[in-house]
Amino acid sequence: LFLISLLHISQPNREVFLFDLNSTNGKLELSNFKNISNNEGYDNQPSFLDDSTILFASTRNGQTDILEYTISNGNKKWLCNTEGGEYSPLKIPNQNAISAIRLDTDGKQLLYRYDIETGMSKPLMDTLVVGYHAWFDKNTIVSSVLEGDILSVYVSNLETHKNRKMDENVGRSLHKIPKSNLVSYISKKTTIWTINALNPLSGDIKFIANTLPKTEDMVWLNATTILMGKGNKIYKFNIKTDTNWVELASLQDNNINNITRLALSHNRKKLAVVGEL
Repeated sequence: LFLISLLHISQPNREVFLFDLNSTNGKLELSNFKNISNNEGYDNQPSFLDDSTILFASTRNGQTDILEYTISNGNKKWLCNTEGGEYSPLKIPNQNAISAIRLDTDGKQLLYRYDIETGMSKPLMDTLVVGYHAWFDKNTIVSSVLEGDILSVYVSNLETHKNRKMDENVGRSLHKIPKSNLVSYISKKTTIWTINALNPLSGDIKFIANTLPKTEDMVWLNATTILMGKGNKIYKFNIKTDTNWVELASLQDNNINNITRLALSHNRKKLAVVGEL
């Protein structure tokens, strides 16, 4: 949520799409295409609350709030009712709550906790202007923080209230790497962007792979395979066996273009895609 107040001006109208995913023998099959946002306003930043429920930021009455979508029946429920706008929802580990970035009417931008049942909210961190975030564990957040005109990656401990700056000039895509104690982030320090792995406990950083050219949205299919979208295609990179990105699927038949964010259900059977029709 870099320069969040300009989101509606700077980004085109996008939708959130859902596919069934079948991944076998290195092949990716997508089926049962559905436009789950189907909204003329802003729709973005999908994440899975569980295998049957998706969260994403969506516009109602000119304001962006968090929408809960039930996959089985298509029911939609608004989770937030504050005067500010909410973005980038994520399930908080081991809690019946979500975290989301709130942009208040006075311009203040903070990361909040929202109780799913009551909607009650409270700030998780009150000193960092968080644009994007990922949960490492129930007490540790890795975030991309707005500093001047760039984003920097921070590790924050919610128990000690300590924030550590780990790198700067980074992207928005942050993901816990499956079966590891690492979080991936995008470095934009050079003209060739890279995917790096950060150990939030030790602070160690290592190179994983180059991104697709000037592309920063990704998701981990498993512990070794990354998915990225570009144009109307989805690509994969196996960090153990691949030297180049490999095209896996085209969404041309679904008339989806300019793919950005991707999100996978925990059971890896559903794929959410943000793109333009």
